Order: sequence, then structure tokens, then C-alpha cells
Amino acid sequence: MSTVPLRESRVLRWMLMALGVIIVLSLTQELARPETTDLVSAGTAASTLRRAVPILLAGLGGIWAERAGVVNIGLEGMMVLGTWFGAWGALEFGPWWGIAIGIAGGAAGGLLHAVATVGFGVDHIVSGVAINILAPGITRFLSREFFSNRPGGGITQSPRVESVGHVDIPFLSGGDLFGWSTPDIFGWLADRGWFIVSDVFAVASGVTSNISWATLLALLLVPATVFVLWYTPFGLRVRASGEHPVAADSLGVNVYRMKYTAVVVSGGMAGFGGAFIAIEQTGIYREAQTQGRGFIGLATVIFGNWRPVGAFLGSLLFGFADALQLRDRTAVHALLLLAGVAVGVAALRALKQHRLSTAGILLLVTAPMLWWYAVTDKVMGELPPVTPHIVTLLVLVLATSRLRMPAANGLRYRRGQE
Repeated sequence: MSTVPLRESRVLRWMLMALGVIIVLSLTQELARPETTDLVSAGTAASTLRRAVPILLAGLGGIWAERAGVVNIGLEGMMVLGTWFGAWGALEFGPWWGIAIGIAGGAAGGLLHAVATVGFGVDHIVSGVAINILAPGITRFLSREFFSNRPGGGITQSPRVESVGHVDIPFLSGGDLFGWSTPDIFGWLADRGWFIVSDVFAVASGVTSNISWATLLALLLVPATVFVLWYTPFGLRVRASGEHPVAADSLGVNVYRMKYTAVVVSGGMAGFGGAFIAIEQTGIYREAQTQGRGFIGLATVIFGNWRPVGAFLGSLLFGFADALQLRDRTAVHALLLLAGVAVGVAALRALKQHRLSTAGILLLVTAPMLWWYAVTDKVMGELPPVTPHIVTLLVLVLATSRLRMPAANGLRYRRGQE
């Protein structure tokens, strides 16, 4: 049986799911306060994608390592190394070299993790935590040596750096084509004010307008990771090393080499995410600017069931929560309505499946959320900044029932063991 119809059906299903999400958000915005709530707009979509990219790259890095059987808690530290080396490389050689050097900095952190866990058998969690502790200290020392004597630099930040450039997609968002300014189809449809239809095209306009070349490269890494890990002999060897390394070794696979390679690639992905933050998001290196995105990226690995597409969807979810609390904090209040209804639907589903205790707990959660939304006009100021982390915890709690990690993930391996 041909896999082409199967792939087409998957693409159609993802497109319908994306359309459904936009419709739900659009309806929530109309039911909430459409004149003040910015749940669905080109700006929110663009900000969501920009905020999702570093999380996505950390998630892809986590998938590479864990598919080879190595837990990479050190993604956060590798991202920190990527931010510093990316900014330094951009200052010295230009933004694209900054991206490359940031990737190399993260890969160096990955190599250190591989030497400790694969080479010396150190506990994966201990090694990852050590890298997370070491990375800020290393970057503080390097900042003192290389940034503190430059105008605009200091012990905790670099001078400003240039971005790699942005592009508008021709015909879709009015980009240039051989010097000709093409029509902005998505923007025109978004400005019509048609219910739901304009919202759909506003989102499409946001993700195709003024998009960074680095963002396009990061997005291409999703299908690239799928292809390499699932459709090549090399990827099969990597995944076999994380599922049953003894069996893989008996078939002639160099398990050590596969693990080393995967963890170094993992660090490089995280380093790319860090360089993206410094070069594209902020235009400057600042201490602690990753803000836990490496850990959230690790959460997308679990949310996505150790698959790249799932990690991409998870990064969009967390990026959306992050974008809302920065762009429009009143939208976080509108999310109370959406979350209350969603939990209520889950409660009804549990009731239909005769899981009475689960249904009761969900209903007890639904009632306060809807009551909170009904009696208030806004949420407390402390809630929006922690919204992405709350979303992370809720998703992990709700997604645990369908997860299956690689069988040998986190286990110490030695050649010849049974």
C-alpha cells in the first residue's frame, strides 16, 4: 500500500486541526471582549512563532538525545552557551557566523554531556544539572573578558548585534520578487473584517510577514529531523541505540558513536536556540535571557511523545502563552473562559466513559475557572508572566497517559552487558 495517500491524509488532518484551533480562539475572542482582547491577530501569530522557535530547537535537541537513550537535562545550559557564543560570533564575524558559532557552543556543551554520560557512565540527570550550573559561570567569565571593555557591553551583556535579515513571502504577504512588490493577499483578506475568515488569514499573514531567515531554517529542521531519524539507516541506528542498545550492538551498530553523535547534535540544536534568542529576538546577549526555555523545550519532548511534529505543536502552544502575556495581558483573562470550557468538555467525556472520579475532579476545576472569569475583568498582575509555565505543567499532567519514551532512555550502557 502506498504511503502517499496516508501522508496526504495526515497533512489534511493537521490543517483541519489548525483551522479548528483558530476558530475556537476566534469564538473565544468574540465571547470575551473583542474590542480589547488580542487572541487572534497577525501580531499575536508573529509573536507566537518568534517565541516558539527557541523552544522548538531545544525540543528537537531533546528528541535527538533521548532517541539515542541519553536524557539531556542540560538543554538549558547549552542554550545559555549558544546565547553567548552566538552574540560573540555576530559581533566578530556577522550574524550568520554568529548562528554557526552559537551552534558550535551548544554542541560543545553536548559533547561534555556525552563524555560524562556515555563515556564515563555518569548519571544523566547529575551531568545535565552540572552543565546547567557551569554554563552561566562560563558565560559570566567570558563576558568579563570579551564584552566588559566594549561600548555598550558589560559583565552581564554584550553590545548590540545585527540580525540575519527578514523576508515577506511573495504574493502571500507582499514580498518582493525580482524587484517587483507582489500583492499582499493574506493582509488584504485579514483587513476585510469577515468573521473567522479574516482571523484565519490574519494568522496566516502573521506567520508569513517579516519572517526571519533563521526562523525558516529552524522550521526546516522539523522535517529534516523526521527524515533523518525515521527514514535513513543512520536514524534507525540512533533509535535502536535508545530502544535496545545490546541488540543494536549485536548487529554491528557502534552504539557509543551513535550516542555521542546524537548528544552533540542535541547540544547544537539547543545552541541554535540560544543564538536565535540573542541575535533575532533581542539583538543583544544578556545574562539569564533564556528564562527556562531549555526546560520548556524538554517539556515539549514529553508533550510530543518524543516526535518532532509533536514537539513543534508543543512549542507553538508554549510560544502562544508567552506571546499573550507580553502582547496583551487581557487575553490571558479570556483564556480562563477557554480553559474552563475545555476542562468542562473533558469532564463530560470522562463521564461518558464512566470515569466518575476523574469527571468529578475536572468539574471541580471547571466551576472555579468559569466563576473567576465571570466575576472579574482582568487577572492579577502576577499571573500573566507565569502563564507559560502553568501551561507547561497542565499539558504534562494531561498528556502523560499516552506517552511512550524510548525503552533504554536514561539507562547506563556498557558494551558487552546483558
